[in-house]
Amino acid sequence: MADTTITKIDSKYSPKGHDGEKYLASGVHVSMRLWENEQPGEAKEAVTRPYETVGYVISGRAELQIEGQTVVLEPGNSWVVPKGSSHSYKVLEAFTAVEATTPPAQVHGREEA
Repeated sequence: MADTTITKIDSKYSPKGHDGEKYLASGVHVSMRLWENEQPGEAKEAVTRPYETVGYVISGRAELQIEGQTVVLEPGNSWVVPKGSSHSYKVLEAFTAVEATTPPAQVHGREEA
């Protein structure tokens, strides 16, 4: 029998990750997180993660640096960070975006990888 569970998440009560992200709905194979009003600053240190990330910019601007390429992300833009690629973000203007990760980033220590 297929799983027919419905999950509703109210972001007011969502747990936060160690980098300030809010964890939203999470299934077995995909999860969502919200980066809300991230402030400008220095580029984050480059990381490589064992999951794929797709995102969508709601407001603000940021630079995504991935494998030697730099892309400016603005409202209405979406992006993909492939599993295992070295990447970094630099917030240029107060930034809000939603990301989905597969498999879910916050389980089995994947955020620390």
